[in-house]
Amino acid sequence: MILVNHLQEFHGLPVFDFPGAEARVELPDAEAVAWRISAPTYSNPKDEQWVPQFERFLKEVDADRVRALVIGGWDEAYENSSADVIAALVGANTRLTGLAAVFVGDMVSEDCEISWIVQSDVTPLLAAYPDLEGLGVRGGSELAFPPVRHTALKSLVVETGGLGAEVVRGIAGSDLPSLEGMELWLGTDEYGGDSTPEDLGPLLAGTAFPSLRRLGLRNSVVQDAVAAAVAGAPVVARIEELDLSLGVLTDEGAAALLDGQPLTHLTRLDLSHHYLSEPMQERLTAALVPHGVTLVLDDPQQAEDDGDGDVWRYVAVAE
Repeated sequence: MILVNHLQEFHGLPVFDFPGAEARVELPDAEAVAWRISAPTYSNPKDEQWVPQFERFLKEVDADRVRALVIGGWDEAYENSSADVIAALVGANTRLTGLAAVFVGDMVSEDCEISWIVQSDVTPLLAAYPDLEGLGVRGGSELAFPPVRHTALKSLVVETGGLGAEVVRGIAGSDLPSLEGMELWLGTDEYGGDSTPEDLGPLLAGTAFPSLRRLGLRNSVVQDAVAAAVAGAPVVARIEELDLSLGVLTDEGAAALLDGQPLTHLTRLDLSHHYLSEPMQERLTAALVPHGVTLVLDDPQQAEDDGDGDVWRYVAVAE
């Protein structure tokens, strides 16, 4: 799967692209949209860079009424980290007093491949905005997320082609008592996704995130192992929506789910982009759908045999 569309909605608001300096565009009400601020990732000397564009945004929009920000590209995002972007956002916290949600790295393949996006430590945003409810990040290269405490955050999404074990441990070890939804794209080791289910320990044990109701552990090359860990994880008893999509899920992982704790309390189980046989899909359907579970089995995949005895399966989003 190739990411081809920028976010159209964020934090329940339509995304509006903040226009260039020369554009003559009527701006919407500050709190009516999620403002997308983006600079060319392949720029020329005449292009407005991200930080100056952000400074202009703060002057032209009622900053204290802005509810959501979507950060798109910055110059040479495949080489330059998001550190300057994060610093600028942190420095504006006394002006963006109503900010409730931020997404950092809304880039599609044409801008910068997901595994090329160079991120940084994004947790200073949580320290600077104690009332932040939503945080999204795309790109795992150089991403850092040391354990933090934040009492207001309700949604955390980290989309990567490879999420490092240290980052996974930092997230799982954080104290986020209001968190209702978590989505982690674990990825493949080819792009830094070296975590194991053990790195998710506090999360799966149910000792962290008491408000969690929606859990996504997606896009994993070891999705069978993730599914097996989830099958016996205490946290699942209070989850309403479980998402194990986009990864390399085979009959082995699906069998572990069926043999583990009951999943009939779920309202939704998403296993799309999978490598399940038709008999296994039928077993899952028979076990869950009669109990009212919305089971998503879209986008079935076929393993590739290279003719030399090797069989290849792929996550949906890697490079």
